[in-house]
Amino acid sequence: MTGETARRLSEVRERMEAAARRAGRRAEEIRLAAVAKGHSPHAVREAYEAGQRLFAESRGQELVRKAGEAPEDAEWHFIGPLQTNKVRLVRPRVALLHSLDRPRLVESWVGDDPAPPALMQINIGEEPQKGGVSPAEAERVFQKWEERGADLRGLMAIPPHGGNPESARPYFARMKEIKDRLSARMGRSLILSMGMTDDFEVAIEEGSTLIRVGRAIFGPRIGD
Repeated sequence: MTGETARRLSEVRERMEAAARRAGRRAEEIRLAAVAKGHSPHAVREAYEAGQRLFAESRGQELVRKAGEAPEDAEWHFIGPLQTNKVRLVRPRVALLHSLDRPRLVESWVGDDPAPPALMQINIGEEPQKGGVSPAEAERVFQKWEERGADLRGLMAIPPHGGNPESARPYFARMKEIKDRLSARMGRSLILSMGMTDDFEVAIEEGSTLIRVGRAIFGPRIGD
């Protein structure tokens, strides 16, 4: 429905601002990536016309299609698991990769030419089915991957699925601790990408600087 995306986007931004106020933060410190997975280029255009400029995808082919149809000043991030054979599709299209999660991907991503910046994915719940670096290894691996040539700008995490947003809070708090230690060690501010439709307000309260929201902006995906 025309106008529905704009309304939802406005509501998400209001919720972001309220969460930031509760945490004593400025809303301008937090960026919003509108996750277009499963939605049409038309939906992306509606969000763009409502003022959104940062979009995210988790599938290589969808990214190529939507980025190719979107206005040139739209910024695209890749947020999903990335197979090494899809790097060639994703790499030229994105401003940031959120899911650098294993050494083999680092090798493919860095390549021979300057690669877009990336976030190191942390397996904050230490779940065997998820990719990412162990929290205990975060500082060592971050430095190792930077030495290999990765332009690391921060961290990303997806907490274990829980019954309510509050179940994610301790994982978000731990991510903030890891990020703060790394920031101090590296001498620079780092991005902390965490928080999605169901828990982004808690993530903001715990220090997220970049949230990834799809359903709350675009509605249910086709087929859901």
